[in-house]
Amino acid sequence: MTRILSAMILAAGFGTRMGALTQTRPKPLLTVGGRPMIDLALDLVAEAGADTAVVNLHYLGDQIRAHLSERTAPAIAFSPEDPILDTGGGVVQALRLLTGEAFFTLNSDSIFAGPNPLGTLAGAWQPDRMDALLLMVPVGQTRAYTRAGDFFLDPATGLPERRGAADSAPFVYAGAQIIARKALTGAPDGAFSMNLIWDRLLAERRLRAVSYPGLWVDVGTPEGLAEADAILAQSPA
Repeated sequence: MTRILSAMILAAGFGTRMGALTQTRPKPLLTVGGRPMIDLALDLVAEAGADTAVVNLHYLGDQIRAHLSERTAPAIAFSPEDPILDTGGGVVQALRLLTGEAFFTLNSDSIFAGPNPLGTLAGAWQPDRMDALLLMVPVGQTRAYTRAGDFFLDPATGLPERRGAADSAPFVYAGAQIIARKALTGAPDGAFSMNLIWDRLLAERRLRAVSYPGLWVDVGTPEGLAEADAILAQSPA
């Protein structure tokens, strides 16, 4: 298994679908299983062996900074955004703080029941064959997910294919990846979606995906938050 030295935790979003729950508190500080979601994400980073996590900040970011002020493992660096830079632009801004030739990115609201998803990624990472490796979950292993799926996946090669014009696709991107630093060379300035990078890597056949064997909860709404609580309550400690 490859050891990845650092991780980017995406925590800058507004969490608007949470309604009143995020009017005065940022979404990463909402609790699941009695703990803020960002702490669960950082636990995964530490367990996967990464030494450093960069957390981007925008909406109510001072609350996140204060909450994490005493955390030591992993070591925390902050990347404030003004304006907000989206999933791609936020990672590009944080590159100066990230170590290693490749690093994890993890959504702060990704909740899993099963093995460490970052360990699943690290076990499948092959930098000679790929510049990014996405964590996918079969739709049947999602909870609180109501959309049509994101990708098809060739199990033999690990090559993903976007849903495109199909009515549905069997795999969902679960908010975690390993991406090589070089994949972001030439990225645009300012705000942009990570999809821009993925589309280029798809065309170059340098994007791969691995299927997660556990459950993933789509914590986008209060219903998803409650589902995540229920799933973690059923999981072994």
